[in-house]
Parts: sequence; structure tokens; C-alpha cells
Amino acid sequence: MRAGLLLAALTLTPLAVQAAPDPAPAGKPRAVDVVLALDTSNSMDGLIDSAKRKVWAIVNDLAKIDPAPTLRVALYSYGNDTYDAKKGWVRQDLDLTTDLDEVYKRLYALTTKGGTEYVARVSRDALADLKWADGKDALRLLFVCGNEPADQDKQVTLDSVAAEAKAKGVVINTIYCGPAGHPEVAGWRQFADRAGGKYANINQDRVQTAVKTPFDDELQKLSVKYNATCCWYGARGRDAAANQTAQDENAAKAGKDVAVERGVTKAGKLYCNAEADLIDRLLTDKEFDLKKVKAEDLPEELKQLKPEDREPYLKKKVAERAEIQKKVADLSAQRARYIEAEQKKLPKSEADKAFDEALRAMLQEQAAAKGMKIQN
Repeated sequence: MRAGLLLAALTLTPLAVQAAPDPAPAGKPRAVDVVLALDTSNSMDGLIDSAKRKVWAIVNDLAKIDPAPTLRVALYSYGNDTYDAKKGWVRQDLDLTTDLDEVYKRLYALTTKGGTEYVARVSRDALADLKWADGKDALRLLFVCGNEPADQDKQVTLDSVAAEAKAKGVVINTIYCGPAGHPEVAGWRQFADRAGGKYANINQDRVQTAVKTPFDDELQKLSVKYNATCCWYGARGRDAAANQTAQDENAAKAGKDVAVERGVTKAGKLYCNAEADLIDRLLTDKEFDLKKVKAEDLPEELKQLKPEDREPYLKKKVAERAEIQKKVADLSAQRARYIEAEQKKLPKSEADKAFDEALRAMLQEQAAAKGMKIQN
């Protein structure tokens, strides 16, 4: 889809190359802001690990919305003794961004230590600090995940934060990390109810069994090939290229299934590096003119070409990417069906909710409430 739009943007004569995937149906992409607020106190190692392992699968769910939304993600952490006590041990790790590689970099760097968990404070700060998407059709979601009593903060009340969230059109969901029958559950559930959101409890230390599939190896190879289609340019190009590779490596360390899910994300509709990848920039900016880019800002491979040879070179890259995207889409669909069949064979105890299951269920329900259905 993205490759086809890029060919139109370049207004070049078609080459006899692999056709791009069919364009998305008519419809204006909707804005989706997802903010994660994660407890980083001592008991939350399982939560942080689950977030590192499952964030790509969550993004891939959102990519199934048709038409694909404009996704931005922000990250907060709280309850860590190494943070500023004057700020209630709350830290903004990343402002709202479309840069999914940067999201994973910051998420992967989280560590646990401490502490005192101010649910109201981290929620208030996220509401106040961020420039949330405008418009009544935008989906604005804040997920607060942790344990201990939700009302520890004596300076900022949960009721005041819930009222502010409703005034801004932000839905606050809470995920309590602990047993459903714990006395602390009532506060977490009540906060979500008053903020117009949903509540769930999870076992943060339970990791879903990773299902190996016959499609994993090929999807990993295609993920590497995708990187070769990027044309890094400008001031941010070199850093973005290095970060893409670094996050590939981090995903691989988290598990083969994580690396596969990340590869699916990269070839999907929500992975975009328009400020650093020339192909993505051309795709997303109709006014962008390749001829106006300074020679020193061009990718090395374009610098070595004559000016008249640069657009045909890019067109070849577009075709390569389109072919990879089509293969990944086909293989990932087969992989999803395979995993679904295998999970049905697991013991019933495996059906207990983990972090990603709780969050993805909330996403599906709240996207549907905004008229954005996540296709299965």
C-alpha cells in the first residue's frame, strides 16, 4: 500500500517490477494516542519484561484497523527510588511519537528499583504534559499498570485526575498486577470506572508460551531485507539507521517470537521513519521534492549516482519494499492462524490473562467504540 502511494508521489513512468499491494480503501486515518505508564518498583520486573516482549504484537493489532490509524506512543514510568522525589517518583521517558524504534529503545532501558507508586500523579502528569491528538474522532488511551494501593498519593487525588481525563477526552485504563481477590483491586477498578476506562488484573510474572511456527525463519530474513530498502538521509539518518539495528538486536534478545513480531511491524502500516528514511518521507509528504534535498543530506548510495539516475534507483527500492511487505503480510497471516490453532491445545491454566492480553482486549473494545474495528 505505502509503496503504491510513493510511486504516485514520484510521478514516474511505471517500471516492469513487482506490483505494490492494493491501496487502502477510501477513508481518513484516525488519530490513536497510546500512553503506557508502568510501575518500575522492585516487584514489577515481570511487568516490564512482558511489555518488552509484547509491545510489537500490540502495535500489530492496531495495524489491523482499516484504514490504518496515525499512531503515536508515549511512555511514563513511576514508583522508582532513583527518580525525582519532588516529582512524585514519576518520569516521562518519551513524549508522544510515531518513532516506534525510539519507543522500544526507551522501553528496553527501563529497570526496577524501589519504591512509592503514585498512580494519580503519573496519570495527572501524562494528561498535563502531553499534547494529545485533537478531534472527537481521536482515540486517546492511557494505560496505568502496577500494584500497591492506587490512592497512595495524598497530594493528587484519583477523583480529580479522573475528572480531568474525562474533560480532555482521554480514557484511563488500569491494569492491576496481582490476584483478582486482593483488597487493593477495589481502588484500581474504581479509578478506571470514574475515568471512563476498563480494569483488568494480571499475573505480571506469567509469560505466554511462545509458539514456534514454520514461518518464523523466513519472516526474520524478510525483516533483515526490509532494512536494506531504507534510504537514510539528513541529520537524523545515521542515528535512525543505528537505532533500527539496535532495536532489532534488543527484540532478538527478548525472544525469537519478539523479533518476528517486530519484523511484521516494520513491514506494516504503522512503522514510519519519515524524518530519516527518504522513502517514508516521500510517501507521507506530498509536497516533498527530492530535487530540493541538499547533496550532502542525500544517502550515500544516491550521492554516487547522477541526478537523473536517482529517481529510478528509488523506484527500484520501492518495488523491493513492496515485495517484502506483501510476503510478510502473507506469512504473518499464516503464522497467526497457526498460533491460534496451537494455543487452543494449551492447558486451561494458560488462559489466565497476561499483560498483552489484558491491554489488547481493552484496545479492541475502545477502538470499536470509536468506530475503529481491529480486524482479526
